[in-house]
Amino acid sequence: MTDKISNWTKSDDARVEEAIRRGASRRDLLKMMLAGGVALSAGGAVFGRAEQAVAATPVSGGHFKAAGLSSSNADTLDPAKASLGTDYVRCCSLYNRLTFIDANGVPQMELAEKLETKDAKTWTVTLRKGVAFHDGKALTAADVVFTLKRHLDPAVGSKVAKIAAQMSEIKAIDTITVEIVLAAANADLPFILGLHHFMIVQDGTTDFSKGIGTGAFTLETFEPGVRSIVKKNKNYWKSGAPYLDSFEFFAIGDDNARVNALLAGDIQLAAAINPRSAKLVEGQTGFQLSKSTGGNYTNLNIRLDMNKPDFVMGMKYLVDREQIVTAALRGFGEVGNDQPISKANFFHNPDLKPKAFDPDKAKHYFEKAGVLGQAIPMIASDAANNSIDMAMIMQAAGAEIGLNLDVQRVPSDGYWDKYWLQAPIHFGNINPRPTPDIYFSLLYSSDAPWNESQYKSTKFDAMLVEARGMLDQAKRRDIYSEMQTMIAEEAGTIIPAYITNADAISSKVKGLTANPLGGMMGYAMAEYIWLEA
Repeated sequence: MTDKISNWTKSDDARVEEAIRRGASRRDLLKMMLAGGVALSAGGAVFGRAEQAVAATPVSGGHFKAAGLSSSNADTLDPAKASLGTDYVRCCSLYNRLTFIDANGVPQMELAEKLETKDAKTWTVTLRKGVAFHDGKALTAADVVFTLKRHLDPAVGSKVAKIAAQMSEIKAIDTITVEIVLAAANADLPFILGLHHFMIVQDGTTDFSKGIGTGAFTLETFEPGVRSIVKKNKNYWKSGAPYLDSFEFFAIGDDNARVNALLAGDIQLAAAINPRSAKLVEGQTGFQLSKSTGGNYTNLNIRLDMNKPDFVMGMKYLVDREQIVTAALRGFGEVGNDQPISKANFFHNPDLKPKAFDPDKAKHYFEKAGVLGQAIPMIASDAANNSIDMAMIMQAAGAEIGLNLDVQRVPSDGYWDKYWLQAPIHFGNINPRPTPDIYFSLLYSSDAPWNESQYKSTKFDAMLVEARGMLDQAKRRDIYSEMQTMIAEEAGTIIPAYITNADAISSKVKGLTANPLGGMMGYAMAEYIWLEA
């Protein structure tokens, strides 16, 4: 017998695949292939093809358990108030958006069938027909109008109120058509509507404890700060989805504990593990890492209203970015240049070089600021990924030139309420956003809700508005490039690296892909993954 496959067809491949799904042994499969004219040495190729095809074919059923990084008693099922990854994961399983940002960062239609404009100011949304909420109510334009207007109500406390404020008029034209008029043109509206906070909720909803949406799962259990369990929506409007029967999500704050839970089989995904813990997974049979560099980062925030400009500049030269990537991130990252638009984004400014590590120049600025010899508190926490390691690297570099950085390690619990945006010098951790306008509106405009360093620039604000309404992408790119330079030179945020996110998973988890909105498939994994039988 030769090594050639004789009279073996695609239909024969399909028979092998089906046999694998039924649980046939290798001996059974070998007999089948020999009967079909496959040589022993060629059988390996057939096995490989068949096993890959089976692995890539979604399988329905199973209970999926995953652990995130953080949670609190403030966990919510109200998309407008979501702020942590645990909130996003839950909301993504229960609700849908008008658009969905795909793996390439391109908005695709979800609840919207069409999203049209002629001038980037007046937009017409045409909804899909046949979509129903978990309680059976049909999706209508009234639900979309209610959802979007909630963000404009100060009493709601929406996390994207600043972005939603662009919508000056929102009205239903008929039962499936909504018109959105913006105060000024914004070509990025399809991206904005794909953010987690813009999940569509039912008209008139005030109680979100039941999580009634149009999403792939219905709520069974929600215990803030503890866990949530959702079950498959058997009437889901997307044919064939989801594949899972149920999904349980909770948080394990300690990285090692999260990974150990995975290795013990207690969970099937450990989200956002740090590089040190990742080493525990690499090389382990039956487990793997799902990596993506979408632009998330941990940054050092130096409030400009509480610190001298020379001190801020000195700190930018004190950062050894290469060491942070190699030591703090264990290679899980790319060097950053103190502004939030990473290389993964079309609008990234490739000509903006990061400041070199220069202790002598840093010391010059610290002497001008008069801070040498003083104890300077720097707040770090496990809540901001890798911030403690980054702080230690900077502390050691400062000690060499007489700068006493007093690294104060505080608990994860309550960090985002007590220290982030509050302390004079502290770390943040920012999830990826799809457009510069969203980053700048949330973090750097004078009235940004998350203005981490209290950066204020009327020129920057004017440029933000100008670029927002442009349909000419080349001109927008020029403006955004200049704005990135302004942030790197003038703001008090230091972004030493863009982090490669690593979710550790069981090899039985299939269908998990990267997404620019963050790890766990942009937090939307539950709808798209399946468990290998």
